[in-house]
Amino acid sequence: MDELVNANFSQRVVIATDALPWIPSPQAGIERRLLDRIGGEVARATSLVRYAPASTFPAHEHGLGEEFLVLSGVFSDEHGDYGEGTYVRNPPHSRHTPRTVPGCTILVKLRQMPPTETKRVVIDTAKATWKPADPKGPIRLQLFLASDTGESVTLERMPPGTHLIEAEQPGGEEIFVLSGTLSDQHGSYGAGTWIRNPAGSRSGFGSENGATYWAKRGHLRPMS
Repeated sequence: MDELVNANFSQRVVIATDALPWIPSPQAGIERRLLDRIGGEVARATSLVRYAPASTFPAHEHGLGEEFLVLSGVFSDEHGDYGEGTYVRNPPHSRHTPRTVPGCTILVKLRQMPPTETKRVVIDTAKATWKPADPKGPIRLQLFLASDTGESVTLERMPPGTHLIEAEQPGGEEIFVLSGTLSDQHGSYGAGTWIRNPAGSRSGFGSENGATYWAKRGHLRPMS
């Protein structure tokens, strides 16, 4: 039976993820916090996943891709070791066998890529070069940009006292606050907050004391 969690993508969702319970997965040592989900064990999903030290996950294929950001610890597979701040994008039909020695927590999205995507992406954001977007806006690190679909994935860092003018999000956006506090016309959001603004909404974030966050935009357009 399919599980539905925040499955109406036309609705705005704000979750303080630290308040969510960790739900055991079928694999020992691996727990999840569900942010959105459509499906059973094979699902279109956005989750926080926590691996206990020395835990492993069986080899598997990602039929419609996987992307994740390592929030803490070290995530490993047969392709390498990925420390805190590493962004990985595994395209459709890729395979791997996850494991970790010290334990780790990742923000992961599953089954949300077009079948035509073929390139694997690995970026150590701790070593990458950030570029100012504009004099009044955040500093950005581009992680992924699809010219055909308009999907964009970035890390963004707002200096203290940054205030942004509201802008329309025709393809929607997701925000995960990594540190500091973001604010908008609806309220303030501390580290660990996940925000999903639907396609066609308007958003304008600012920060009095500074903030760093992961952002994904342009991927929530209604299906034609």
